[in-house]
This record gives sequence, structure tokens and C-alpha cells, in this order.
Amino acid sequence: MIENITTVVTSLLDKIAQLARWQKKTIVFLVDLLLCVQSIWIAYSLRIGVWVLWDIAVQKILLICLLTMVPVFILSGVYKAIFRYAGTGMMKTLVRAFAIYSVVVGFVFIIVGIDGVPRTIGVIQPVVFFILVGFVRVAARYLMIDILGRNRFAGEVKNVLIYGAGSAGQQLAASMRSQPAMRLCGYVDDDRRLNGQRLDGDKVYWSGDLPKLIDERNITEILLALPRINRKKRRNIVEQIREFKVHVQTLPNMQELISGKISFSDIRELDIEDLLGREPVLPNELLFGRTIVGKTILVTGAGGSIGGELCRQIAKSGARRLILLDLSEFSLYEIEKELKNLIASQNIRGLELIPVLGSVADGDKMNEIFSTWQPDTVFHAAAYKHVPLVEANPIEGIRNNILGTKTLAAAAQAAQVKDFILISTDKAVRPTNIMGATKRAAEQVIQNFADTSSATKFSMVRFGNVLGSSGSVVPLFRKQIEQGGPITLTDRKVTRYFMTIPEAAQLVIQAAGMAKGGEVFVLDMGKSVKILDLAETMVRLSGLTVRGENNPDGDIDIVEVGLRPGEKLYEELIIGSDPQTTQHARIMKAHESCLPADALDELIASLTDCRDPKAAIALLKALVPEFMHERDNVKMEQAS
Repeated sequence: MIENITTVVTSLLDKIAQLARWQKKTIVFLVDLLLCVQSIWIAYSLRIGVWVLWDIAVQKILLICLLTMVPVFILSGVYKAIFRYAGTGMMKTLVRAFAIYSVVVGFVFIIVGIDGVPRTIGVIQPVVFFILVGFVRVAARYLMIDILGRNRFAGEVKNVLIYGAGSAGQQLAASMRSQPAMRLCGYVDDDRRLNGQRLDGDKVYWSGDLPKLIDERNITEILLALPRINRKKRRNIVEQIREFKVHVQTLPNMQELISGKISFSDIRELDIEDLLGREPVLPNELLFGRTIVGKTILVTGAGGSIGGELCRQIAKSGARRLILLDLSEFSLYEIEKELKNLIASQNIRGLELIPVLGSVADGDKMNEIFSTWQPDTVFHAAAYKHVPLVEANPIEGIRNNILGTKTLAAAAQAAQVKDFILISTDKAVRPTNIMGATKRAAEQVIQNFADTSSATKFSMVRFGNVLGSSGSVVPLFRKQIEQGGPITLTDRKVTRYFMTIPEAAQLVIQAAGMAKGGEVFVLDMGKSVKILDLAETMVRLSGLTVRGENNPDGDIDIVEVGLRPGEKLYEELIIGSDPQTTQHARIMKAHESCLPADALDELIASLTDCRDPKAAIALLKALVPEFMHERDNVKMEQAS
């Protein structure tokens, strides 16, 4: 019997859902007219103490109420809302409409007075009418979403907990009710005082009961609705949840929520920043603006991860002109389009964008850029940085990373640019691969320019991996998890430093503001991270388990494939052992030796004409004496 009724109701609701928009509005309007009549009957009968369906007083009340309701509801936008998604927005519209309606009806019945109609009708009828309309809206929403939507959905319904019993969690829950694939089982909060309370009818549980709750309610998803907490607190919560086989997703922080309103569409996968990122440090505005405000800036490699973020930071910081240089047409197109949108959305005025397609190794092109646009500051981020690719193409790596750096620096010096900052890498420290050796050679090039230049301040900024850059392990691991594994790990002992791209770019700009000439600035990367731990955490937070000897029935394998050519088990940031502090807590300074200018120039001149990879690598070893290539390691092992 109940199943038959449900089937009939569902069929009727489905037919209503298929109606045209104007037909649905007409039905809602007619329902409101009927509710108005009912509210008049109820209000009048309550006032006189007997049920009266029709008399002269009811006719007078009906005429005034309908003449008031129709224009007020239409002009207030009551019928513009999507009926099936009735929520706080619709209730606000109803409250506004009823406020106007109540004032008009109250004025007519209470102040003016109608013969034969009790004055209190001006209060009772609007209240009863509002209750009826509100109830019907909420009931219709329940029928359309909870009955029709869920009966239509044929997939698996996931049991969900929202972590965070605050306004963000409440908004998320309201938005989630339109998702038939999700069933909200309650809220979790670490405030024990909220345990057992209810938020919009859903129970709040203490976070200490999470293990029991996940097991009893068969929870498969946890949504973190904590946009205002700091990263340390978020990491602690993630550490607590990672032990369970649940899929964890999160809301962005409040700065990322552009509108300030929260919906289910804002939910995203946990980023590695949520697990590893440090608390951001507010930039020193004096250092930040010293090489930017009111100046013409050239960023090489503008379409890359660091180059692009430098462009974003510079665009928002008062630069007069920003020259975007990149060898890739597509990358240049993308960053220019993004910056134009940024300028328009944030109403940035007075900034001129100059996209330039070209290579830093093209001397004529570089001289043309400097003579035409006369940049004040150069951020040199252009480089071939993918270790295996440079290992397979040493001549191109040397040409771009070393010769290109010298060509660009020479053009900058000739044009008397004020500041030149080379973006370097931790792989330049005691390099074991060609890419790292070319970057260390590029550092030495800049150090020699710093020794001989008076007009231009040449300096370098060295740091490790940035989260989310092209070639990062994080998107690779996520893709492998989505495909069902296995996760490929070069070595279970590998550790790496990680930093967010925005933090790295901000620190680079501030380091430039401290430069006197010749410094190797080293960014504080925090603690190194074991890549195996990172992979296991990502698996667990996807609601899966790692397959291994102790868990042969797990979901995802982690396979060790061996170090790539030239890859280290761990990275270093400083060649020496005595880094100096600076006026910024997260920027250190190192003074490191380099080859004499004559020897350096002679080797680079030889590299310029060299097209033989073996000879080029031999010259590179002479340029970077600490360079221990993997092939050398193999020979040493064979000799021993």
C-alpha cells in the first residue's frame, strides 16, 4: 500500500517537474491564492471563535488581501525563485514580501478600519498566511529533492559526515541536500559541548567518537567545512582522519571563496598544501615593493609555474609595466589571458602587459627587449628543469640554462638594469644530474657578473620543489590513484622539500628587495618530506588502502621503480655549512665560491661551440667541479 502511494506521488512529481517554467509558476501562483483564502478562513474563524467559510466580512477581507498579495508578491520576486531549491534565499524573499504585505494589510484593517471586520485580522491573517506559504515551500522542496531526486538516482548513495558544525558546515549541508548521491549522517566537531546537539535537524557528534561513528554509520565520505582554521589545525584533523578508510574532501579557505558563500560545488580534493603547507607569513611590504612598485619588470619563463606566479604577484603589487617572455607560444598565451582577467576582476589600473615570444639565448632579441622597454628589474625564471629530459638532451640544457643566462645577463648589464634575480634550484647543490649542474653553472655566471657590475645588482634565489608545479609528484600520484594504481615510487627512501608556489614567489620578490649584489639567497623550505609517506597519505585520504605484505587485500599498490638518471635520494639547499640570517625569517643568505672570471669565460666559450654531448658534459664538470654525474658513480662502483 505504502509503495503504491509512493509510486503515485513520484509519478505526479515527475510530471510536474517536466512542465514548462511558466506552467510551474502558474501552479505556484494558484497555490498561493488558495493559501491566501485558507489563511483568511483560519484567521477570521480564530478571531470570532466559530468556523465561518463565507459571509460579508470574509468577502471584504478576501478582496483587500488578494488585491494586496498579487502585486506585492510579483514585484518582490517571489515567483522568480526556483521552487524546488527553496532555501534561505527564497525565505529572505518571502520575508521581504510578507513585510510589505503585512504593513499594507495592517494599515487597512487596523489604522483605517473596515466595517464589520475585526481590526486584529490585520495581524492574525498575515501571520497565518506566512506560516502556510512557508510550510508549503519547504514541503515542496522536500518532495522534489528527497523523494523525486533520490528515487530517480540509480547509483550508490554515499554516507557523509561534515566536519565542522559552524555556519560553513550548515551552508554546505543545505547545498548538499540537492545531491541525491549524498546522504548526510550528521556533523562532527571537536567542541565537546556540541555533542548531541542538532543543527538544522542533523545531530552533532564529538570528534573523539569518530572511529565508532564511522563504523556504526558506514561512513564513506568526510567533508571538511573549516575554511577559517589555520594549516596546523587542518593537518592535525587530517592526521586524525587518515587512519580510517574514508574519502576526505575539503572546502577552500575563506580567501579562495570569492563570493563568501559556500556551496557543494566548492568542495575539492585535499591539496598537498593542506597536508604540508606552512602557515603563511605576511610579506614585508617595504621589501616586496622595492623592486616592483612603479617599475618595468621583465619575467623570463613567464608561462611556467614560478614565472607565472611571479607575474600574478607583480601585477597586484603596483608595477607600471610587465614584460612576459616565454619560448612556448601556448604558455605565453595562457599567462597573458589569465593576467588580463586578473587585471579586469581586481580593477588593477595603470599596468601595461607586454607579451614577448622568444628565447633568452637569442642575444639580438634580448638587446631589442632591453632597448625598447628598458626594464628596471629582471626575474630570470626561464630554464629547462625536468631532470630526465635534460639528461637526454644535454646540449639543449646547457644552451638554455647556461648560455641563455649569460646572454640575458649581458644584455641586462649593458642596459644598466637595476636588479637582476636568477631563480635557481636545490638541485644545483652538489649536483648529480646535468640539469642541476647547468643551474649551478648559471649561478656562477651571475656571481661573476655581480663582481664586475656596478650599475646592476645581480643576485640568486635558491629553493626546492614547489607544490603543484609541472612535473610534481602530487598530480601524478593523484592520477595513478584515480586509475586504480599502482603508484610508482623511484625509491622508498626518497625525501624532498616542498613549498607552495605563492609562498616561493613572494619570498623571491622579497629576497630581491634585500639584494646588494652577488648573494645566493636560500629560502627556508621547512622540513623535508618522505615521498613514501606522502603517497600513503594520499591513498588513505582517497578512502582507499595501501596493498602490501600486511594488507594483501588493499586497493592500491606502491611500486618501487628505481631512481631516474641523475636523481638524488635527498636534496640539499646550501653548498657550505654556515648560512647567514637576513631581515626576513624565511630567507637565508650564503656566500659561495665560484670559478675566476677568466676560467669561467674560457669554459663557456668552449661550450658555446660544442655540439658533442660527451665533450659538453666534460666541460660542464670543469665548470662545476663538485658535479658527480651518475655515470661517474657507475664507473666508481665498477672500479671498486
